[in-house]
Amino acid sequence: MTQVNATGQATLSSRAILLIELALAMGGFAIGTGEFAIMGLMPNVAQGLGISEPQVGHVISTYALGVVVGAPLLAILGSRMFRRQLLLLLMTFFALGNFASALAPDYHSLMLFRFIAGLPHGAYFGVAMLVAASMVAPDQRAKAVSRVLAGLTIAMLIGNPTATWLGQWLSWRWAFGLVGLIALLTVLLVTVFLPLDRSEPRNNPMRELRDFNRKPVWLALAISSIGFAGMFCVFSYLAPTMLEVTGVGENWIPVGLAAFGLGGIVGNIFGGWLFDKLGFKAVAWLLLWSILVLLVFPLAAHSLWTILPAAFAVGTMVSLGPPLQTHLMDVAGEAQTLGAASNHSAFNVANALGPWLGGLAISAGLGWTSTGYIGAATGAVGLLVFWWAWTASNGREQTRAAATACD
Repeated sequence: MTQVNATGQATLSSRAILLIELALAMGGFAIGTGEFAIMGLMPNVAQGLGISEPQVGHVISTYALGVVVGAPLLAILGSRMFRRQLLLLLMTFFALGNFASALAPDYHSLMLFRFIAGLPHGAYFGVAMLVAASMVAPDQRAKAVSRVLAGLTIAMLIGNPTATWLGQWLSWRWAFGLVGLIALLTVLLVTVFLPLDRSEPRNNPMRELRDFNRKPVWLALAISSIGFAGMFCVFSYLAPTMLEVTGVGENWIPVGLAAFGLGGIVGNIFGGWLFDKLGFKAVAWLLLWSILVLLVFPLAAHSLWTILPAAFAVGTMVSLGPPLQTHLMDVAGEAQTLGAASNHSAFNVANALGPWLGGLAISAGLGWTSTGYIGAATGAVGLLVFWWAWTASNGREQTRAAATACD
């Protein structure tokens, strides 16, 4: 599974890299299924626990809060560990959190267990992205990141609808049990396929914190936090929207989720390709596309034959993931682990912000389709933050060029 390069150093073969990416993507599949399954089962969880659907939205936000807290915290605490060991520890922790969620007796305990399950989410993805990017050439990093993120998007297409169907057939608790089993499978695959590299550079937590606390890093995270919120605002309430606005039966909800997931797969591949072509500029084009998609969604929600392609289009917003992740690696300096993990914190700030804003609009009587307009507004704010980051970056480049000319 390894080869030796011209300098005598061991390198991984193409087959070994593929198997490692498969193992890492399986973890993404587990996390994606665990994160999104509750959205498809929102009516079932509400009925099972005797709560309202906006309260289930709060459970979703609680998981996202766990990601926000856990990603930087666990990245710092695990910075001196080998990446293989940290991945195994994080995924085992994630499995336990989901098994506990499956056994939660009431609303408040479910919120606690979802928070716990969210803690390892961001750190796992951050470390997995660094492993994936380290195995390929610099101009192939975004594609490598997108291949690992494919596990997340395939979860939207297959894992989430399957968990939704299982939850409707048996109980929503079985969906979280399934996620726990997939997480344990990931532990096995990473153990088998990812070798322990003892020559791997060890990170210094204080140096990571110092490099992390810079304007380009915070602006990149702000784009993720705000620009992604619109996708979650719509997707979190897709199931009740299909029931209440489109007027279809419960059996159509997995189809709507699968349409969203298919859009996520297409968007993930396209986003990685576009960043390798355009660099950071790709983010602006993808944000403009997102705003357009979210503005169309309320109009498309009234018919089954228009809401399915609209759900597909909302899913393509996942295309923002690989560009933002790779850009953060570019600007994070020596804060690679903390930066990569914190991008998933930012992603889940969006996952908390979107359902919360959508829930406020729905509770205020603006209707289920108001999520599209709220989401478009967050996309517009994300575009403004991009413009700030872009002009700041150009200003730094001009200053650097002037200094070079003077020398």
